[in-house]
Amino acid sequence: MTLQTRIQIMGQLGKYLLEDGPIWQACKERAYRENPWFIPEFIEIASKQIARKFLDTNLLSAWVAPYSVADQPEKPQNIGLVMAGNIPLVGFHDLLCCFISGHKAIVKTSTKDQVLIKHLVGKMQEWDPETGQLIEFADNLKGCDAYIATGSNNSSRYFEFYFGKYPHIIRKNRTSVAILDGSESLEDLDLLADDIQFYFGLGCRNITQIYVPKEYDFLPLLQALRKYAYFMDYHKYKHNFDYHLAILIMGNKYYMSNESLILTENIAAFSPVSQVHYAYYSDKEELLQGLTNNDTIQCIVRHGQTGFGKAQQPSLSDYADGADTMQFLTSL
Repeated sequence: MTLQTRIQIMGQLGKYLLEDGPIWQACKERAYRENPWFIPEFIEIASKQIARKFLDTNLLSAWVAPYSVADQPEKPQNIGLVMAGNIPLVGFHDLLCCFISGHKAIVKTSTKDQVLIKHLVGKMQEWDPETGQLIEFADNLKGCDAYIATGSNNSSRYFEFYFGKYPHIIRKNRTSVAILDGSESLEDLDLLADDIQFYFGLGCRNITQIYVPKEYDFLPLLQALRKYAYFMDYHKYKHNFDYHLAILIMGNKYYMSNESLILTENIAAFSPVSQVHYAYYSDKEELLQGLTNNDTIQCIVRHGQTGFGKAQQPSLSDYADGADTMQFLTSL
């Protein structure tokens, strides 16, 4: 299979997602039944993002050009992929990189997100049976030549133990933050609400911590976040909200809430579902330097950096954890 054929298959997959036919709709419904965190709205957001930002043939051709990808790798490798399952299709970019590189992907999906990814690979094999030679699903990844594994800080220790002696990319917990200065427009805050609440805040590119100057007025932000008040209709989200609110009340902790999301002062970058931490800063440059050198931060949303509303819209070159997956694969 040539590189151009692989790009064309991915382009066809992008069109399939955008057409949103009855078979794909049924697949999305099944994914939601099996994982209530994957509400239809979020599956739609994820699949449209992938189709428009990843699976356009012109974008794909421009993306691979600097890597000098051959029709066939000089030494084809078996790449073990351990996928996460925190948000819909979160492991798709790794699969895309392996497929375009020409190496074979041996994929272990998360039990939380296997319906969507297996369906899409099935469509690719339906269009071109040779795809089956480049993508395979497995429960055991022993014997691969290299590994790309995404998980928690805890699971990363196991990945290091099992995969450390092979070429590898191992990803740990990451999250994202926003820096506000009070000059943000209502439109900016509306878009920031998306950065916070898309996927219930479960993605590494979701904002879980905001930094604000002293005397910052939180009311416009809380008002903007009311657009997601309907999250309380989903029992998993509501249980999180009720639980964390009860902890704050019993601990006599100060908090702010719009009755569907909690803001509380905390220096920790990671916050639980239904809650966002905030912290005050006095020197923005010092804050930026510290965040830039913090390997738990995926992206920083602010004026002049990642734009408001863009946190969950990565491009093909926005590699997770800053590790260039294509460079890794083409250098094997």
